[in-house]
Amino acid sequence: MANWTQVSRKMMAKLLSPDTWLPTEMPEYAQGFMYMLGSLTASSFVVLVISGVLLAMNGPASWSYNGAMRFVAATHFWAVQAFFFFMMLHLWRVFFTGAWRGGRGLTWILGAVALLVAIPTAFTGFLINGDLYSQWNAVQAKDGLNALGLGWINLTNSGQMMGMHIVVLPLTLTAVIGLHITLVRMKSVVPPYPEGERASDEDVE
Repeated sequence: MANWTQVSRKMMAKLLSPDTWLPTEMPEYAQGFMYMLGSLTASSFVVLVISGVLLAMNGPASWSYNGAMRFVAATHFWAVQAFFFFMMLHLWRVFFTGAWRGGRGLTWILGAVALLVAIPTAFTGFLINGDLYSQWNAVQAKDGLNALGLGWINLTNSGQMMGMHIVVLPLTLTAVIGLHITLVRMKSVVPPYPEGERASDEDVE
């Protein structure tokens, strides 16, 4: 019976193997565009992180008076749109291809959790814009949270929202996405459904 050290060594050997992270060949079914949606989502997230760090280094209002930071802010904004766009397409693709098969249930759950964490991350970023529209949304959202008994989350507190947006939520999202990608690399992407598992017209009738 294998002990925990043997199991850990096998897991680490697979996790740190070059074949896991730098494979020389990919399955033929994984070479289509639909299987690139996860990579496009991750690439958008990298742009989000880089542009967000630059914005945080120069202050939340730097985009309003600095031309270069206005470009960075625009890049950050459109990276958010691309991130959610590709994430939703990726979510639908993996749903309809049964991405939880073959012991990939945790991978699927982590992908869904990433979406749930990404929503408040984006919303808190919207709230720290400081304009009238973001302030109005903060008040309305705070009323909703108060009704749910979550009044300790003060959406009208720009300092709290800044900390949530640039520290707590991004670090959480990075950890979830990192673990999700790690499991994908270890278990590979799910293959298409076998022909025998598809219901025929006679079975439907």
